[in-house]
Amino acid sequence: MRNTRKIVLVGTGFVGMSFAYALLNQNACDELVLIDLDKKRAMGEAMDLNHGLAFSGSHMKIYAGEYKDCAGADIVAICAGVAQKPGESRTDLLQRNTEVFRSIVDPVMESGFGGIFLIATNPVDIMTYVTQKISGIDSKRVIGTGTTLDTARLRYMLGDYFSVDPRNIHAYVMGEHGDSEFVPWSQALLATKPILSLCEESGHRYCCEDMEKISLDVKNAAQKIIEAKNATYYGIGMAMVRIVRAIFGNESSILTVSSLLEGEYGQRDVYAGVPSVVNRDGIGGIISLTLTQDELDKMDKSCEFLRGLIKDIGIIKP
Repeated sequence: MRNTRKIVLVGTGFVGMSFAYALLNQNACDELVLIDLDKKRAMGEAMDLNHGLAFSGSHMKIYAGEYKDCAGADIVAICAGVAQKPGESRTDLLQRNTEVFRSIVDPVMESGFGGIFLIATNPVDIMTYVTQKISGIDSKRVIGTGTTLDTARLRYMLGDYFSVDPRNIHAYVMGEHGDSEFVPWSQALLATKPILSLCEESGHRYCCEDMEKISLDVKNAAQKIIEAKNATYYGIGMAMVRIVRAIFGNESSILTVSSLLEGEYGQRDVYAGVPSVVNRDGIGGIISLTLTQDELDKMDKSCEFLRGLIKDIGIIKP
């Protein structure tokens, strides 16, 4: 990677601009290009961000651009997509979004882009798979946000429940970013203490039933936010910046991004949220946790659901 950390953002809606705003506040890149079908909007968003540069301590170069600007980018982040129409099936929506992604990924690749794709558009595991198939590049360089935000929500809720800093909670949400996601409680730790053991030894102060309620609250969190304010965007925007920082910093941090499984957990040819090593290469490796049989069954069910959706939208030709 070059010394100048360049990101191209495709899609300047709420999620895209929450990501851009968090990038600016965290000084997480040096150059940010905004691309949108609505070029006037992209220009307006770039102006608005630039007017806050003086307050940010950042020296970012921010401008509205075109796909040719992807040529020298380290990361192309895609937040674009179409909304579901009334009465439209999930399959029809997926097919429309696949065509939208083809209209984005093809010109990105034609520019000579040789960096990393970061996908946030939902259903994120499917759209990340679509991006890899259309682009034809190494799957390690195509990353979805996966269950990174779900994992952050889980740690926040567990930290609140146990009255400890969430950074001392080591627990993950895995599988699809959606209804079939699950928490492998056998792997959840507070410091180095298994959370299930802590519940069993606490004399009813903590209980395993509460853990299941927390996992359900994590799964339903987005819906609650949508009911209250119609969309979620701050959390996922900040999750994207966390992934970007792991890439640019070559951190080899463990994040539950959406990665292509090639035998891990008995799964193949599907992108799903799993603890992965994220560094300047993209996915530096997948951590295979020792799941219980019940947890492996949940992983299988989640991945089968995702493979079913992939089958519904047909063969994706590069």
